[in-house]
Amino acid sequence: MFAAWTVKHKPKTLSEVVGNEEAIEKLVSWVKSWDKGLPKRRAVFLFGPPGIGKTLSIEALANDLNMELVERNASDYRTEEAVQRFAGLASQYGTLFGKKRLILFDELDGITGREDRGGVGAITSIVKTAQCPIVLIANNAYDPRLATLRFYCQLIEFKKPLAGEVMKHLNRICKREGIVADEAALKFVAQRSEGDVRSAVNDLQALAQGKTRLSYEDVSWLAYRDRKEAIFNVLRMIFYGKSADAAKRAVDMADVDPDMLFEWIYENMPYHLRDSRDLAQAMDSLATADLYRGRIRKSQDWSMLRYVIDFMTAGVAMAREKTTPAGFVPLRFPERIRMLSKTRSERQMQKEIGLKIKRRCHISTNRATKEILPYLRIIFESNAEMAAGLTKWLDLDEAMIEYLAGTKRQTKQIIKNLS
Repeated sequence: MFAAWTVKHKPKTLSEVVGNEEAIEKLVSWVKSWDKGLPKRRAVFLFGPPGIGKTLSIEALANDLNMELVERNASDYRTEEAVQRFAGLASQYGTLFGKKRLILFDELDGITGREDRGGVGAITSIVKTAQCPIVLIANNAYDPRLATLRFYCQLIEFKKPLAGEVMKHLNRICKREGIVADEAALKFVAQRSEGDVRSAVNDLQALAQGKTRLSYEDVSWLAYRDRKEAIFNVLRMIFYGKSADAAKRAVDMADVDPDMLFEWIYENMPYHLRDSRDLAQAMDSLATADLYRGRIRKSQDWSMLRYVIDFMTAGVAMAREKTTPAGFVPLRFPERIRMLSKTRSERQMQKEIGLKIKRRCHISTNRATKEILPYLRIIFESNAEMAAGLTKWLDLDEAMIEYLAGTKRQTKQIIKNLS
């Protein structure tokens, strides 16, 4: 049974929260100020980018101070009646067992706009007369619709943590999971997350789960994929879409090209369509999409791209008949893309040697790489004297010699024969 590491390794106390020490200090100071009486601002408004620990800090704070946390997603309480039912009485009276209460309205962005039917006004009224601390959370506190509410709140900005802070958190997780991780690998994942701790942990799990060691090579190909969580939502829309149109619309959300999306679907489909007949039908649709991809490459007729998209999205979605939604299934990066990334330097070396052969033998680079290069390797591995002669004739550099020779010892022997 897989468990999301964002949940499994979720910080329980404020000391474990990544970054934002100054913001957390202000938050704690504000909550403790209630011990001296009602503060001037009876609500605090936390704002900043998603995934940086705003909600997590409140949960950890409640745990540290032994407070009763009453938490709701504000977007589920758009009407005045719903807000009053949730927080009206709770903000006025104490708890049954005497514990201090902390009320949290999360994702406040979700109730602004046309869908707001008195929710923001009701929250403002509660904030004015609250008898216990109230916390509001949004990505953007400066939405014009929140202007009045903002006036009655103390604003605390949460910023993206530094890569070094994210890296320390990733290292703690690796130690708990029994994974020996190279510093360069964790640094790369942390930098790629751009301060989004949640995404960094998701990346780490997808890269390291099932391993005992994580090297830089295991993560260096990360640049080949879209880090954003959008790709996960896109795949879920395709694998669990209830209509062909919904599955096809997923392509508009994907920040990757159709070829890359094809690889994502191919890699993850067997883990989401667990019924064998559903999987066979989906694979058949994906194979048809691949046929059209081949025709596009040959004919450059891009009008056929719509068939590729139809078969790899709607075709896959409609194949699901008996497969029920699974629990947490980790997202797997396309293995074929990873292998291409890991062998990129080798392929580049082969191309450069192929160009050298091309100039001397007057054949194509492709033919030189496929037909001549394998024999060169045999010569360089077994005959240092002949390899030295070919090195001069082809004008190979030391890196090319080492690639063909296979070992440093044989490379030194060939170079010795050059003089």
